[in-house]
Amino acid sequence: MRHPSPDPAHPAGTSRRTVLAMASAFLATVPLTTPARAAAPAPAAGLDDAAKKEIAMQLVSSAENSSLDWKAQYRYIEDIGDGRGYTAGIIGFCSGTGDMLDLVELYAARSPGNVLAPYLPALRRVDGSDSHEGLDPGFPDDWRRAAGDPEFRRAQDDERDRVYFDPAVRRGREDGLRTLGQFAYYDAIVMHGGGADRLSFGSIRERALGRARPPAQGGDEVAYLHAFLDERVWAMRQEEAHSDTSRVDTAQRVFLDAGNLGLEPPLDWHVYGDAYHIG
Repeated sequence: MRHPSPDPAHPAGTSRRTVLAMASAFLATVPLTTPARAAAPAPAAGLDDAAKKEIAMQLVSSAENSSLDWKAQYRYIEDIGDGRGYTAGIIGFCSGTGDMLDLVELYAARSPGNVLAPYLPALRRVDGSDSHEGLDPGFPDDWRRAAGDPEFRRAQDDERDRVYFDPAVRRGREDGLRTLGQFAYYDAIVMHGGGADRLSFGSIRERALGRARPPAQGGDEVAYLHAFLDERVWAMRQEEAHSDTSRVDTAQRVFLDAGNLGLEPPLDWHVYGDAYHIG
């Protein structure tokens, strides 16, 4: 996970079984003159719908990179001074938190001998710290060089989905949340991780559940999401690097207050004082 750069050069399913015998018996009792029943409307798209996923990536990039151009971030890398070492790539993989190591290991398995493979021993050593030992001076340039390889970009996409995106969407659906709620979960996992310590997504959700019930438990979706965002803001304020809460206050909360639970464009929001629009 990363935050706005201080460097002015870097702006900032379960399927349902059809009971054919019952259906056939029912149809046999319906008069031929019975009008056809209108088809049920298709369910609203979730965050994993291609168009909604693109919106999700743009929203996160507005907060992480002060840009809607998330695809330009494959090559991004810097140490932002948050105690997590190097932060890089489309979702802010960090050398100090293990997800960067997992990513480079995946890339090495798919493309043996790639330019980042020699750094694997150093990445294992610095995991859990902010150290650059064994990474400097060449790692940032080699990361940017690797970003020109479609295989490395695909590895970033796959690790983003495995670690962050897919778990967020799955948990959101289990809680009965629509697209906005699924995004709120995703953004929280990106920043705080999916663990169970007091500042991680798991604990944020548990505290929200103590205040309101999600739709899957018979609760009101808006009330639950307000509780979740309140707990998210509390968690952000516990760390100086996360203390600007505008990605919640003037983005996600704006959509929630407008009743836009489907995260339908047009979308207008602010992060760190900058205005953004998706038409």
